[in-house]
Amino acid sequence: MVKKTLIGLLAASAATLALSAPASAADEVWWSLTRQVEPGGRIDAQVYSGLGHGCTPAGPVTSAGFTSPITMVGMGNWGRMGGSTTAIRRPGKYTASFPCSDGRKAVESFTITGTPPPTTTKPQPPTTKPKPPTAKPKPPKPAKPAKPQVAVKPAGAPQTGDGSRS
Repeated sequence: MVKKTLIGLLAASAATLALSAPASAADEVWWSLTRQVEPGGRIDAQVYSGLGHGCTPAGPVTSAGFTSPITMVGMGNWGRMGGSTTAIRRPGKYTASFPCSDGRKAVESFTITGTPPPTTTKPQPPTTKPKPPTAKPKPPKPAKPAKPQVAVKPAGAPQTGDGSRS
């Protein structure tokens, strides 16, 4: 029961979209592609060739962001075709496309999330040359010899007496 309801809703929404599309979208191909994926994640694509703006793929879906092209295969009602592949590991925005059998070209974009890896470039030498010395360095001043310490003779018993009276 739920499956029939969902199929009916899908057909109704597809018909609504087909009737509400502007005339300028006649060449546009409606298809779906995973919009955002982690590096190395799965990317799915599908098209409904029997629903007005769909098309029958005449070749695989290709992109620089795929590890291999997506070969679309028949999957069910309304000319549904689909397939999947794996995203490359380099984050960024990519475009995927495939040719239609009626001459149109289907194009969609997607994003591989994450931080791009650091670029591995050779370290650049410094752009400024070291400045030559402007003057000869002065030799260090010799340390002043310490003044000799004056010998202090103890004052005590022999000179002053031992404190007894004689």
